[in-house]
Formats: sequence, C-alpha cells, structure tokens
Amino acid sequence: MAFGVFIHRSDSIYDDSPAERYQFPAQYLSRAQPSIGDWILYYEPRKVAATRGYFAVAKVERIIPDPSAPAMYRALIEPGSYLDFATPVPFAGVDGPVERGVLNDQGRISGHAQSAVRPISAADFNRIVALGLDDDAPLLPRTGDDVADTVDDGHWHEERSPFLIEGDRPRIASLTSRIVRDRIFRRTVLRAYDERCAITGLKLINGGGRAEVEAAHIRPVEANGPDIVSNGLALSGTANWMFDRGLLPLADDLAILVSRQANDPDTIRGVVNASGYATAPARTADRPHPHFLQWHRAHCFKH
Repeated sequence: MAFGVFIHRSDSIYDDSPAERYQFPAQYLSRAQPSIGDWILYYEPRKVAATRGYFAVAKVERIIPDPSAPAMYRALIEPGSYLDFATPVPFAGVDGPVERGVLNDQGRISGHAQSAVRPISAADFNRIVALGLDDDAPLLPRTGDDVADTVDDGHWHEERSPFLIEGDRPRIASLTSRIVRDRIFRRTVLRAYDERCAITGLKLINGGGRAEVEAAHIRPVEANGPDIVSNGLALSGTANWMFDRGLLPLADDLAILVSRQANDPDTIRGVVNASGYATAPARTADRPHPHFLQWHRAHCFKH
C-alpha cells in the first residue's frame, strides 16, 4: 500500500464523483494500484481558475475496470473516508512546492508534477494533510459551551499534533475521528453558504459570535453519506429538524418542497426563502448534488 495523489477538476471530462469514485485511463493503472487500501490526496491543478490546490483526502477501497468505458478504470472510494480540507493547501508556499517529491535532483519541478495519478511519500502526505486539517479560527458550536474535547481557546485536543511520523507512516487517527470530521465538515459547509440558512435565506450571528446555522448532511453519515460540501446544507435549527424528517426536502433544481404531512404548511411556506428555492453556494461544485438530493427524497420525504 502507498499514498497517492489524484488530480481532479470540477469540469473534468471523466466520470468522477470524488467522494465515491475516480475514473482514469489504463495507462495510470500501475500507478493507482499501490493506493488500494490506502489514502490519497485530491489535487486541483494550477491552471484551473481559483484553484484550491490539495483540497481533500480519501481512502481507496478497490480498483475495477469501468463497466461503461473500455480501457478505463475506476478507483472506488471507501464509504465515509472522503473529507474536504478545512484549509485547501496551495501547490507551493514560500519554501517551494509543499509536495517535495515533485522536485528533481536539481531542485526544479519535474514532469512528475503533471501526472494525473502519482505516488506521494509519507512525509509529503503528512505535511499536506496537517496543513489541510489546520484551522486557526474554528467556528464556535451553534449553542452552548465548547465540548469536552476542546481546550480553553476552543481548539480541539486532537489537532495539537494530528500527524506524527512513526517510521515511514503517519498517524491517521484524525482522518477517522468523527469529532474532527464533524468540525471540519461544519467549517467547509458554513463557509460555502456564507453562514446563511439555505432554506430560510437568513444569516444570523448571535451575540457570542456563533452562527445560528448547522451543517446538515443531505445523505446522513449513518447511511454512508460522505463529508463533502455537495452533500451538505447550512440550515437553521428548525429548518434542519424539518429537513431531517422529510418535511422540507429539495428538488434537483433546489426548489423547496413542503410535505403534505406538515401540520401547518402555509406558515412553513411563509418562513422559507421567498424565491421558493434554496440558497446555493457560489461555487458550482459545492452545490447540493442531485445524487444526494434524490437519495433524501427517496428515503426521507413524507409525501
């Protein structure tokens, strides 16, 4: 097993769904196979406008021939392993490329940096993930005191040294910690929605500086819903309650649907976004994916 880097862009011609699968041609098979059972970084190339650089991490469960495309393969992502970074990591910093393995013997960037699928050293993986999980200004919980797993300044205990090198392998406990994943998911979703409730359209910050919205999974974690922004919504407490219970699902075009089983549908329609559509993130790739919305309607919507 070995760590890897998969290059992905939201306008890719490939049949990618980063939290579920990554499609690639046969020429990359030998490079992708060592990552089976291990973690990979998703990277958005520098030629993409407003590139995010290294933007997520995921674990490859297996690789199969693509049943719909000859000479193509799919790397299937282990359910629940994908995680958007709290802080996307640029390709280079003041000391040069953060992925040192792309440098040649003369210290220049080699053609290796252009490979859509490539291995990455444990040291480089460790460095990039530590930067990606770092969050200097974590969002406060919506209500109440910080949970027991934080220190007095609001930072998580697990964040103090999330990745320590043990031989050639970094510790990956933080990538599987539900506490860490929930915090980062909240950060990325609320940032995408500018801390505004998608259903009511309201942006409320209380006196303690806490956003009065929650990060809700469209397809729940318990049902293998991934921690990707396109599977999330920023919702106020009441809207979140109604969404979870199938009383306010969304159509694929983000039209807000009101269940006939709601006991006061007229009042509900009076508090939802006046346009009748959910507020969407500015970035297209962050908007609720129809795949997750369809799952929610099929399994939660009370018709």
